[in-house]
Parts: sequence; structure tokens; C-alpha cells
Amino acid sequence: MKVARFVLKIVALSLGAAAVVCAIIAYWDKLAELGACAKEKCQRKVVSAEYDDYEE
Repeated sequence: MKVARFVLKIVALSLGAAAVVCAIIAYWDKLAELGACAKEKCQRKVVSAEYDDYEE
């Protein structure tokens, strides 16, 4: 009985990992867009902070 539970836990873990991989593949374009947007916002903050001293 312990072996069957162990095997079922391994199967469940494998199916969960496969589901995560499938979700990443399915939403890759949206994840990439989100990453690009976040990168752009971070760069804007750095650039705007660099020129704060020159405001009148």
C-alpha cells in the first residue's frame, strides 16, 4: 500500500509539473509582453530619476 501511495504521489507531481509547463507555453506571448512592459517601466524610472536635478 505504501508503494502505491508513493507511485501516485510521483504521478501527481509529474502531472502538476506538466500542467505548469503547458501553462507557460500557452501564455508565453503574454508573459513576454508583461516582462517587456515591466522592463520598460523600470528603465523609465531610472532615466527620469537621472534628470531630476535639472528641473527648474
